[in-house]
Order: sequence, then C-alpha cells, then structure tokens
Amino acid sequence: MNLALPTGRARASSRLGKLGLVLATAALVSLAAACGDSKNDDSADATKPPALSGAVQIDGSSTVFPISEAVAEEFRKVQKEVKVTVGVSGTGGGFKRFCAGETDISDASRPIKSGAGSEAETCATAKIEYIEIPVAYDGLSVVVNPANDWAKCMTVAELKKLWEPAAEGKVTRWNQIRPEWPDQKISLYGPGTDSGTFDYFTEAINGKEDASRGDFTASEDDNVLVTGIAGDKYALGYFGLAYLIENQGKIKGVDVDGGKGCVAPTVKTVEDGTYAPLSRPLFIYVKKDSVTKPQVKAFVDFYLKNAGKLSGEVGYVKFPDTFYTKINSIWTAGTTGSIFSGKTGTVASILGVQ
Repeated sequence: MNLALPTGRARASSRLGKLGLVLATAALVSLAAACGDSKNDDSADATKPPALSGAVQIDGSSTVFPISEAVAEEFRKVQKEVKVTVGVSGTGGGFKRFCAGETDISDASRPIKSGAGSEAETCATAKIEYIEIPVAYDGLSVVVNPANDWAKCMTVAELKKLWEPAAEGKVTRWNQIRPEWPDQKISLYGPGTDSGTFDYFTEAINGKEDASRGDFTASEDDNVLVTGIAGDKYALGYFGLAYLIENQGKIKGVDVDGGKGCVAPTVKTVEDGTYAPLSRPLFIYVKKDSVTKPQVKAFVDFYLKNAGKLSGEVGYVKFPDTFYTKINSIWTAGTTGSIFSGKTGTVASILGVQ
C-alpha cells in the first residue's frame, strides 16, 4: 500500500501543519432562474439537504484533528452557513472542555477515562451524557532523524528502558540502549501529558498509563515534535502515524519488535494488526444534548458517512464496513456511555462484530 497522501487531498495534508481553528467559508447565495422548467427545479431542490446554520464546536486530540478537519472541510461545501471549528487542546484538554459543556464534540485518541475522579465522572457530575463513536485506526510511530543509520528496529523492552520513569536522568545516551550504538546524547521528543497519545504509549510500552520519564521535550502540537526531530541527528520521539507519513524525508520511522519480529509502522501493518502494540482506535464523543441541534446532528451523520474515505485520505486506516454499520446503529439509537473505557481486546470484539 502506498503510504503517500493522495495528491487530490493536498489541502487535507496541509492541515497537519496548521492545527488551528478553521472558520466556515463565506456563504454563497444561489438564485433560481426566472425562467425554465419549474418541475426540474423542484426535483433538483428535493435532492438537496435542508440549509442549516449555527455552529459546531469541536476540540481535543491533535491526532484526530486531521480527520475531523477533513470532514469539516467537506461538510462546509454542503452546509455553507454552518461554522465548524476544530480545536487542538489534546485529548485530556478536550475532555475538560467537553465535560464543562463548552463543546459539542470531543476528539479523542483514547477512550474516555472512567472511575473515581475521572473524565467520565466529571461529565456525569455536570449531567453531560455522550455518545461514543470510534472513527478509524491509527498507529503510534517511533521516529528518528533521517541521518540515524543505527536505530532501524527497537524492541518494546528497549523502548521501555528509554521511556520508563526510572530512566529519567540516567538513560541519556544511545549506547546505553545498545553498546554498538553511538556514544551520543539522545534528544527525546513526545506529546504532552494532556495527549491521548501520551496515555496510550505509556500504557503500551511502560505498562502503566502516564508512567513516563519527564525529561523530554513535550508538546501537544505534533508538528513541533516533527521539527525538533528533523533538526537533530540524535533525536527520537513518538506520535501518530499520519505525521510520519506526512513528513517522510524530514523524519523516518523505526520498526518495532513486539515479540514477533521487527514490524514497520505503515497503514498496512496497522490494518492487519501486525504492528503491535502501537496501533489503536480513534474516537469522537458527541454531547447528547447537542444532538438536538440540527447542524450538529447533520455534521455527525456526515462524519459517519465519510469517516472511512476521509480517514484514509489523511493517513489513517479505515475500519471494515461491518464496523461502521455497527457504529452507525449505536449513533442512530442514541446509545450513551462508553463501551471501550477500561476494556481490553480488539475493536471487533468490543463492538461485537466479525
């Protein structure tokens, strides 16, 4: 499978470098011709969705941002009077705003946290119910500078040795990972603690969510991490696969050995499940009260209809059609709460589909 982003989605790839709020385009007013076949005009109008207005407020994961912004861009073409804004405060930051009632939709690169003092409890206290919608697969890529010709593959144990809390201030040079590697200081880059990517990586590699050394350059903006690694021969970092695909040539991926040999981070290996343990589902969470807003409901309907196609175009991996059928039934039924929070297993097993 070709990992290059399709040229027809150049604008979609450019959002990875922007990560800002995007305003809706100016409204266009079409005037019906004064003459012509009125029956044909009525027939054409009947096929158009009803014109909507208002706003859709989204915030959260920088990993999910490219998918949500791709959907928003296409939705604006259909509903020009609806202003869709997509923020990037990280998964945790997005849930803080969501549970405070500030947004309609929260982008998340992990399930909402449950338990005492959790995001789910905060939402429940605020009487905010939500519908959980998985949208696509993503892989977390471990990346280095293109001039790095030694770290072609790393085991999960080696990554843990480098990133676990006990490594802080102690494991600082490449030759401490493997003796034959350079006696040079490693510059580490990773997402901030509000990021779902941080949560997932620390659990998958270090065995406990949020367990990580703290002496690394952190940012919620993955492009900052890309820039840092691209400018330092001895750097290493991690973030979503889409940013590796978008920046090939500036950075390169490291194969990961999860116990069954070295596997490269690619769309294909994420899709077939061989890129373990660093592949995961991505989500949006929709506030139930916001579903009563016609523009929000229409946007989520549009999102589900186009998630598979658009996620692939911006570097992620679509679910099988059977997954989207089940997910759409959850959305249509208005089923609230999370079926993924605290669960282990495949997306198929959790959804209950083949």
